[in-house]
Amino acid sequence: MHRSIASLPLAPAVKVKLTAAGFDTCADLKDLRPLQLSKEASISQQEALEVLQTLRSDGNVGVVGQDRGGVTALQLLQKERAQGDIITFCSALDAALGGGVPVGKTTELCGAPGVGKTQLCIQLAVCVQIPDCFGGRGGHALYVDTEGSFLVQRAADMAHAAVQHCTLLAQDHEQRVALKDLTVESILSHLWLVRCHDYTELLAHTHLLPDFLNKHPQVVLTNQMTTKVWSGQSKLVPALGESWGHAATQRLILHWEGTQRLASIYKSPSQMEATVPYCITEDGFRDVPPDPSPSGQQSKRPRVETSPP
Repeated sequence: MHRSIASLPLAPAVKVKLTAAGFDTCADLKDLRPLQLSKEASISQQEALEVLQTLRSDGNVGVVGQDRGGVTALQLLQKERAQGDIITFCSALDAALGGGVPVGKTTELCGAPGVGKTQLCIQLAVCVQIPDCFGGRGGHALYVDTEGSFLVQRAADMAHAAVQHCTLLAQDHEQRVALKDLTVESILSHLWLVRCHDYTELLAHTHLLPDFLNKHPQVVLTNQMTTKVWSGQSKLVPALGESWGHAATQRLILHWEGTQRLASIYKSPSQMEATVPYCITEDGFRDVPPDPSPSGQQSKRPRVETSPP
């Protein structure tokens, strides 16, 4: 990282601007984002992205050529078990997923607007920070927002509910000690938000993600639904086509059935297809409350109709 800027395989005009802006070595650029570098060095965002890509390639020289050897299936199994899962606070969905959203794999959430994709993403960003002694991962979260839909108050509400939940569960000394560092403030301070306004910013941040994922190997993506028409029939399907459908390790489809929200495991290499109900409460993503009516049957109520004014 102490390699000089002049020695990098960049356009001469770009190297001149970087040097004039006070960037002498690669270490001077490592913490910058493309937009920031573009402004400070008076270069385009595309040029800034190319500089950071070149810097990353330069830092990885020799790594690809190293003999890393193979691994056994047993080692892979032990690694997966050690990584664990991230709970969703919906026990029905956690059970269907085999314990929660798996770490080390890519999960895609699909669904129409308003069904709860953002709510579940925020919930996971909070739950990943729950200490290990409470069944969490004790990790950090990076939320990449391309729509401006992230709601910080919802994150605070869910963090408050998570702290209260762990407080009620605390029994041994380890858990009581962990509670001292588990606060709403600590959860929010370990949840980073990146707002991408265009594809250039999104590509730039995607390029920088490996550094974060090396320590926090879990990715959740969201996807909208689109209408597919064939033979005169129409159906809502995940957007971006069939090829994109192979990119994620597993796919969950959030959808409505009347007024009930449902989560369906549409694709998973390890879990059977399943559909479970869930609800969005003030505390976050949760199980549907049990039916209070006798024998679990819905009570029939007379329909109340109001005459038009």
